[in-house]
Amino acid sequence: MKEQTGMPTSGAMVASLQPTRYRWVVASLFFVIYAVAAADRANLGIALPFLRKEFAMTNAEAGALVSVFLIAYALAQLPSAWLVSRFGVRRTLPISMILTSLATALTGVVGSLFALKLCRFALGFAEGPLPLGIAATINRWFPAKEKGTASGLFLSAVKFGPVITPIIGAAIISLWGWQEIFIVFAVPGIALSIVWYWMVADRPSDSRGVNEAERELIDAESPRAASAMRIERTRAMPLLDRLTRVRSEKPLETTRAVMTSWNIYGCALGYCCQLGISSVLLAWIPTYLLNVKHFSVAGMGLVAAAPWVGAVFGNILGGLLSDRALGKRRKPGMMFSAIATAVMMVALIESPASPFVYGVLIFLTGVTLSVGFSAYMVYPTSFVSKEKFPLANAIVNMGGQLGGAATPFIAGLLLDHLGWSYVFGFMSAISALTFVILLTISEPLDVEPRGR
Repeated sequence: MKEQTGMPTSGAMVASLQPTRYRWVVASLFFVIYAVAAADRANLGIALPFLRKEFAMTNAEAGALVSVFLIAYALAQLPSAWLVSRFGVRRTLPISMILTSLATALTGVVGSLFALKLCRFALGFAEGPLPLGIAATINRWFPAKEKGTASGLFLSAVKFGPVITPIIGAAIISLWGWQEIFIVFAVPGIALSIVWYWMVADRPSDSRGVNEAERELIDAESPRAASAMRIERTRAMPLLDRLTRVRSEKPLETTRAVMTSWNIYGCALGYCCQLGISSVLLAWIPTYLLNVKHFSVAGMGLVAAAPWVGAVFGNILGGLLSDRALGKRRKPGMMFSAIATAVMMVALIESPASPFVYGVLIFLTGVTLSVGFSAYMVYPTSFVSKEKFPLANAIVNMGGQLGGAATPFIAGLLLDHLGWSYVFGFMSAISALTFVILLTISEPLDVEPRGR
């Protein structure tokens, strides 16, 4: 027999280690990267009122200019899913970010409307792999109980970009002009792409910043963790579970299964409507504040940031509620956002003239719109295999981006022929439609049998 020395074995030492928290370093980094990318796309909304003085265009043409980016962004989703699966996030994401920065910088030096459209199309295609890469990172780097929170942080980044964009953009316009917005905003992305490449591995097991305890916490295939395809049980909430159609779903492990799942397409259609509303607010609110409310440039910059400040809170709050209070249920937040946003859009039709009161109202609009946003990205993780998750996520995100591409153009047509009240009414209607669509998909979850 081996002599007992009283010293712990290496296995006991590993077991006694506290998990590192490097996954939250990764989360902080993808938050900053996606906030910068979001600012690169949002800066057109700030520049648009000034840009239209140089390039004459109708409201519909201005809306189409915003839509060009989102059309390219949507078309890039399926190819991006292949790139992420084939080459990994560590290589794909930095290249995408560098190309995004180059397309942003070129936007500031164009000399024609056609060249401007080309730059926006290039920006959309360049940014395409970013959301899929980050969603895949969340799926590999976070346990199920933290995916909603991480996704909320991720999607709050796309709202944080528009928080800083009006303020910084208004200052740049006041100092130099609209062209310089795009040149200044192009710089951070290149530096961040280098940081990501050196700090974030494709898998936690390949990272030097992650210890064994953290790897076992987040690796679904480790001996201590549940099977990657096991759906964890949670306590029953009878009334809520009936409303959201909670049921155990067969895992989707093949391309065919993903491509024929109504749950995936229903989620994509809901995201299509909700992201469409966000896209209209992003593209047209600065113009509305300047031309209808007659705010100053500085006032416009501050108030135009308000919905996205609210959206940051809404995304993080929604992720926390989904993970902790609702037992990883994703649909309640999605359904609340749909109904609450429909109501807020009606309220905005008769919006107050006071910048402070209007800022509070549109802040609350951002909160309600975004409480359910993170759920759309994390919804497929509970019933789609990790290998097929990039495809499922691409379908959902492509649906969202197509909605985001269509609505600024539709809003422009409504403005040309009807007016702002019809724009807000349109957004209220498609948000109500989202609620109806969500009623048709299930909540893939196993609940504890009653009485346990």
